[in-house]
Amino acid sequence: MKYILAIDAGTTSSRAILFDHQGNQKAVGQHEFPQYFPQESWVEHDANEIWETQLKAIREVIATNSVSTEAIAAMGITNQRETTIIWDRATGEPVHKAIVWQDRRTASICKALNAHAETFLNKTGLVLDAYFSGTKIKWILDSDPNIRKRAEAGELAFGTVDSWLIWKLTDGKIHTTDVTNASRTLLYNIHNLQWDEELLNLLDIPAALLPKVVSSSEVVGETSAELFGTAIPISGIAGDQQAALFGQLCLHPGDVKNTYGTGCFCIMNTGEKAVASKNKMLTTIGWQRNGKTFYALEGSVFIAGALVQWLRDQLQLISSAPEIEALAKSVEHNGGVTFIPALSGLGAPYWDPEVTGAIMGITRGTEKGHIARAALEAIALRSRDIIIEMQKDAGVEFSSLKVDGGATENNLLMQIQADLLKKQVIRPKTTETTALGAAFFAGLAVGFWKDENELQTIWKEDRVFSPEENMHTERCLALWEKRVTKILS
Repeated sequence: MKYILAIDAGTTSSRAILFDHQGNQKAVGQHEFPQYFPQESWVEHDANEIWETQLKAIREVIATNSVSTEAIAAMGITNQRETTIIWDRATGEPVHKAIVWQDRRTASICKALNAHAETFLNKTGLVLDAYFSGTKIKWILDSDPNIRKRAEAGELAFGTVDSWLIWKLTDGKIHTTDVTNASRTLLYNIHNLQWDEELLNLLDIPAALLPKVVSSSEVVGETSAELFGTAIPISGIAGDQQAALFGQLCLHPGDVKNTYGTGCFCIMNTGEKAVASKNKMLTTIGWQRNGKTFYALEGSVFIAGALVQWLRDQLQLISSAPEIEALAKSVEHNGGVTFIPALSGLGAPYWDPEVTGAIMGITRGTEKGHIARAALEAIALRSRDIIIEMQKDAGVEFSSLKVDGGATENNLLMQIQADLLKKQVIRPKTTETTALGAAFFAGLAVGFWKDENELQTIWKEDRVFSPEENMHTERCLALWEKRVTKILS
């Protein structure tokens, strides 16, 4: 039997998942790695720790399931996007800690470049924000004259986590990324599909740093035989949210999915047309395959599952994340409490990095359950904010929302989401659709699966949450709109 190995390089952990031909998960290896917070609003990773935990997860999956590497038809990679790594081409050693997508240290760089915001938007589909890789690259280069000098001399390489892992997996032979990850850098023109010289000049970034850009589904090379005993083809690459879009088989314009992880990431397929947003959504590349490029509209909620972690770790309201559902269900409604989850500013459609979080509407009657329920509602409300604006941009009313990610196991959250959207929320049997999407891209490239029609037979529905009318939902929405407006003013 043959398998596809999916590498899911997330924000807090490295995972390896083995899929069979029916799309079933046969084995999972997962290892967390440390998060570093050197200053307020700074978030870093150690790139070597990402590599070490990823390698450990891959070897664990292979060894503990007695799977020969010859049985692995191909490897697909999906990754936390925008996280920025620069390393020495000769030694393979990073020159600085990885700056994570959540990091806000480059907000001042964005502010200084604000006169060029429209240029960035028109070429990349992105707002000029610290979220993206370009300003992070500039910050690292500016932090040390020697680093900049070496970058200009072609001695250093930049990559998002996919590029870093491919470099390590191929023993430094391949420096590449795919169009989806490139489209999140503020440096890649999503219309002519090239690194853009004007944008590189604006950010003072030498082109010598940049990886080769490939499609999301093609054989780009193979792993070093020394790592796993046999070389494994690497044939799928996609940023995590684009991989989830494909893994959910959102193949047609208007299809939309929302991933509930550390943040929430909602993407709508717009077909082979790059739709310019009038409502502060991002225009991005969904995937590229067989010479065709598909585009999408995306909105990001910076804090989603991280909000539950905050309640667990900082407030100690719960001792484990799954407890949030039972605590929220201990009350019938939110008791008038609204949670503004701006722990890292507010993303789409507000894009205000200065806003801080707030819990509003507290009275002497407020219980822990009210705060827990308001937190779940905040995740659903922020997702609703984005989806409503996407509909306006695309001119398409979506019929249902496909969901994935760890937090979708929370049935109350999914029901709240359905109620707020007044649409069905569909959870698949395989909620690890990010990894599945990477596997699909890899498998299609090597003929493991014939085409997208064959993939349709694999995707299976687990549960549908149908909207329910109730006065508490309407009150919750009214309070949200009123209080968000107040906090932004």
